[in-house]
Parts: sequence; structure tokens; C-alpha cells
Amino acid sequence: MHPKEKPDVNKVKFGSVFTDHMFKMNYTVNKGWHDPKIIPYQPVTLDPAAMIFHYGQTVFEGLKAYRTEDDQILLFRPDQNFQRLNRSSERLSIPHVDEEEVLYYLKQLIALEKEWVPKGEGTSLYIRPFIIATENNLSVHPSACYTFMIILSPVAAYYPEGINPVRIYVEENFTRAVKGGTGTAKTAGNYSAAYNAQNEATKQGFSQVLWLDGVEKKYIEEVGSMNVFFKINGEIVTPALNGSILEGITRKSMIELLKSWDMPVVEKRLSMDELLEAYNQGLLEEAFGTGTAAVISPIGELIWRDQKMKINGGETGNVSKRLYDTLTGIQTGKKADSFNWTIQVNSLDETTSN
Repeated sequence: MHPKEKPDVNKVKFGSVFTDHMFKMNYTVNKGWHDPKIIPYQPVTLDPAAMIFHYGQTVFEGLKAYRTEDDQILLFRPDQNFQRLNRSSERLSIPHVDEEEVLYYLKQLIALEKEWVPKGEGTSLYIRPFIIATENNLSVHPSACYTFMIILSPVAAYYPEGINPVRIYVEENFTRAVKGGTGTAKTAGNYSAAYNAQNEATKQGFSQVLWLDGVEKKYIEEVGSMNVFFKINGEIVTPALNGSILEGITRKSMIELLKSWDMPVVEKRLSMDELLEAYNQGLLEEAFGTGTAAVISPIGELIWRDQKMKINGGETGNVSKRLYDTLTGIQTGKKADSFNWTIQVNSLDETTSN
């Protein structure tokens, strides 16, 4: 196998170029998870009756590896990602993986592909673990066979010119998720079901949509595929996890950072009426989304019905900027990691690769 040419990550689209190798292991009812191996990156061959194609039984994760200034490679809270993968799997009736084992396999894969971790401000190696149902059967029941894979993609800075506030449209027609559904799981259908709303927002010149609850269309849940925060009268407010909101690892990290700074943080149900009232009283000071890809996406303007809310003069707020600088600093080793969030990837154990 000849290694691929390393791309200039600043000239390729996010998630469009992949490394030389991938990780793969299979599951069957009789054997459980078995045959873990690192193999050359290659197409996956499936029977047309594979259940993933028909019933959407799949879960995935997204995390990153970072190269530090002294050429170390760091992972950011990968244990949290594999814990969430198992929570998603439980909701989709997929068997759990051993979290410690798959983290070990991931570290081996990255050690093998360490030359693919890009250098440069804001760059990283995006990591996509995922599980698909592979039993060849059209009966409606959980699959008896699965494949777990990890693929890697070098990516550029999400904001090459710095973080800039975006315009957001409040969505009232389409529903992202409801309590008891799959909103708390990272599963494919959640994302494709959001395309219609996103396309409509894009046509109207907005970057994303702000999702409201699926029952009353009243309470704020997420912004696009990110968790959302608001600074209201000095207090940081984020929607409480309610059975339909994804528990973001960046969200969790932001809350822990804010508390360490002795800033008041509240997780609660927040309605659009309350948010508009805070805006009209001059108390809505900042708004931002949080997620793996962007870390923070400041919100400069919200449009709800006939109301336009320009937040912080359309500029990035002080809290947003401080959170972004601190978290990215920890992720890349530029700032001290007093939380023990990062894990260093060491040399490859040759016995684990094929």
C-alpha cells in the first residue's frame, strides 16, 4: 500500500479527505464484538438487504486529535464520546462496546496515522467512530450483526478568519426531536430530518435554525446541531437536558469552565417569550452555540416571527471569546489542563495493527 499524499487542509472541504487506514471490528450474537483490526482505508461492501439501509439502525460520534506546538498529539475527553456512543446505542438497540478497549484501538489508529494530524492554527484530525447494522434481513427487529468503524479526516480551522457571529432563524414548523424520541442519541436520522428546515433558513439568508420543543413550540432546545447558551443579566443560561436535547461534550466542558470561573450557570427550560422579554429589557447580552466542529459559534442576530433581536451589537461577546480561547488552548496544549481533559497519544503498539 502506498501512502496517500497529505493535502493542504486549508484547501479541502471539511470531512472530504481521509487517512490511509481505518479501524474495524464486527459483532455477532454468538461472538459479541470480535476481530478488531486496523486495515487500509477502503470501501465497505454490504448486501442490499443489510438492515442499515432499511431501518436506519446506526449511531456515530465526532471528536478530534490535536497537534501541540511541541509535536505531541492530544485527544480531548474521548472517554466522554465513547460513553455517549453507548448511550446512543442503547436507544437504538445496538450492543454496547467496551469503552476502554475502543479508546485503546483509537489511540493505536491515531499513532499509526500521526503524520496525518495537521500542523497549523485551528487545524485538527477529525475522528468519526460509527456503528451500522449489517444483518441481511428485512424483518423489523434489531439487527443480529453490526460493524464498528473509525475513520479519520484532517480538517482546517472552522473559522480561518476568527469566530464571527451568525444570523439564526427560529424554526416553528419542523420539529427536531421530542422527549422519548431519539434526540438524545447521535443517530443519522436526527440530522437528515433537519435538512428541510436548514435549507429553508439558508434560502432566507440565515446560517442556521434555532429549534424549539416539539410539543408546544415554545421552549428553546438546540441551534442547528449545537447546544445553545445565552448570557442574560450576567447569568449564563442553557436549556436543561430534557430527553430530547443531545448531551454535548463541549456543552458539558463549557459549563464546567464557567463554574470554575465562579460565573453563574443555570440549566433550565427557557421560552422564546422569556428570551424576547430579556432582549427588550436590554438584558440579553450574549448568545452562542457549542459543538465539536466549531467549539463556539456566536449568535449575532435572532429572527422570531416579526421580531429581530440583534445581540451584543452583532459582535462576539467577552464570555464567548474567553470560552473559545480557553477550550481551544486546552485542546492544543497551549493552556494548562487543570481538568485532566486531554489524553496524549503515544507510540504505536505494533501488536494491535494489521
